[in-house]
Amino acid sequence: MILLVASKKDPASVNIMKHVLETCPLSPCRENVGEVYVGKVGGQEVELVALNEELIYAQNVAEHQPPPELIVFLSRHSSESALPTLSVHTPGNFGEAKFGGLSRKVSVSPANAMRIALKAMAKLVAERHLNYKVSYECTHHGPSIDKPAMFVELGSSPKQWTDAEAAEVVAHAAMEVVRNFGKNEAKAVLGIGGPHYNERFTRTALESDTAFGHIIPKYAIHEVDEEILKQCVDRTLEKVEWAVLDWKGIKGEDKKRLVNMLTGIGLKIQKI
Repeated sequence: MILLVASKKDPASVNIMKHVLETCPLSPCRENVGEVYVGKVGGQEVELVALNEELIYAQNVAEHQPPPELIVFLSRHSSESALPTLSVHTPGNFGEAKFGGLSRKVSVSPANAMRIALKAMAKLVAERHLNYKVSYECTHHGPSIDKPAMFVELGSSPKQWTDAEAAEVVAHAAMEVVRNFGKNEAKAVLGIGGPHYNERFTRTALESDTAFGHIIPKYAIHEVDEEILKQCVDRTLEKVEWAVLDWKGIKGEDKKRLVNMLTGIGLKIQKI
């Protein structure tokens, strides 16, 4: 079963959920912690839950019954730049939990599922000539859960959160994940370096048979030790044998320590 999770407190989430319900055969099920819809999409059992809390604090969602194979959060995205952006990432914290989740704990990253969403969004944005950037984000914020989990996001300001066409694109991407979950086998890698929105990693995933799981940005490398690196590898749904480094996007003083740690946990290294 795949669990889609929306928040009634999040206007973009409500917008995306509306388009999921308009296009997919999901029916109201029961009142519990929020609205619940159930159905089957592409042979896959699906539940959509609308919570009364912000998604980054939905730490108990992994306790849902039956246990989900994958959790997809339908979410807004916020940034100071307010750049129109559709993004995908895994939740979790490399250091202190400042915005939900648990300190020094990342969720399980579904690398191929995130690549499916990324490619679906990029395709529709290009076809419809929408003024939106499509991008991976690094692993950040809560919840930190023991299930494969990913956010698909619409942002980056209230203007975009209510954009019906952009919400439809994100809803389509979420359903492409549902229909194709477990069918794609791109090489899963750990990404390290560069900015919060890594264009190099995004382009690599779109243009090659590579799927990024956890992504550690330049600004978080100082928080990372061998234990966190190993956690990022172990808590990826697929087997990870490679670390892809945005080499110019890593501080000089961090490079040697990082390479030594990656070698120490047995990862191969590719610099781009």
